[in-house]
Amino acid sequence: MTGVAGAVRLAVVTVVRDDLPGLLATRASLRAQTMAAYDWFVADGGSSDGTARWLADHPDEAAWWRSSPDGGLYDAMNIALDAIAEWSPPCNAPCSHVLFLNAGDRLADDRVLERLLPTLAEHPDAGLFYGDALEELPGGRLVVKRARSHRRALLGMFTHHQAMVYRLAESSSCRFDLRHGLAADYAFTLSILKQGLPAQRLPLSVCIFASGGRSQQDPARGRWEQAAIRRELLGLGRTANATLWGLQWLALTLRQTIPWLYAKYRFSSNERSLLS
Repeated sequence: MTGVAGAVRLAVVTVVRDDLPGLLATRASLRAQTMAAYDWFVADGGSSDGTARWLADHPDEAAWWRSSPDGGLYDAMNIALDAIAEWSPPCNAPCSHVLFLNAGDRLADDRVLERLLPTLAEHPDAGLFYGDALEELPGGRLVVKRARSHRRALLGMFTHHQAMVYRLAESSSCRFDLRHGLAADYAFTLSILKQGLPAQRLPLSVCIFASGGRSQQDPARGRWEQAAIRRELLGLGRTANATLWGLQWLALTLRQTIPWLYAKYRFSSNERSLLS
C-alpha cells in the first residue's frame, strides 16, 4: 500500500465562507482517514465567523489556505486550482488528482482514501473518476444516491460533484466558467470528458453530501444553466434541450410531491453500498 500512496496523491479543495462548524466537520473527516496521501487546500471567502482565525491558528492543518473576498464558490475553486498548480510541496510528492469537498461535506467513511487511491493508481490514463454519494434524509438516515454512467452526462451531473475526482493533468487547462452561478461544475465536468480520456466508475460511496446548497434552493436556474451549457459544449438543439429540461422538472416535482416514490427509484440502502 505504501507504493500506491507514493504513486498518486490527492489535493482536497475545500471552499468555505462563514461556516467554521462545516469546515471542522470536513477536516475531521479527512483526519479520520486510514491513509493520509492527500494535501488540503482551503479557500475562504473572507469569513467573519472565526474561520480565518482558526486557519491562522492551525498552520499545519492545510497545505495552503487563503482568506480573502472572492467572486463566489466557483471563483474560489479556480483560485485553489491555481494555487495547486503553483504549489511546491516541501517534502511530499506533488498532487496528481483533485477532489472538491466543500465545508460541511465529508468522506463517506474512514476508509474512502484507502480504497480510492489504489484505483487511481491502477488507471493512470483516466481523466475522471466518479462514485456514489450518501445523502442524509430528514431524520438523519443515510441513503446511497447511485451514480449514473458518465455516458449519460447529457442528462446532467451523473453524481454529486463531491463524488468526482479529476486528474490534475487534464484539470490544468480547465477552469470553472463563472458565467454559470449554479452549474459551472457541470460545464467543468463536460470539458474534462470532451478531452476524450477514459472515465472510471468507482465501486464505492465517496462522500456524504451536505444538502441545502444553492442548486437545491434554486433548481429552475440550475436547469436553465445546464441547458445553456449543453447548447454551447455539446451543440444540443432547442427541442432536445426542452425535452431534457422537462424530464428534469418531472424528477424534481416527483421528489417534492411524492418523496417516498422518488426515494424508491433513486436511493438504495447505505449498507449495500458499503459492501461494494
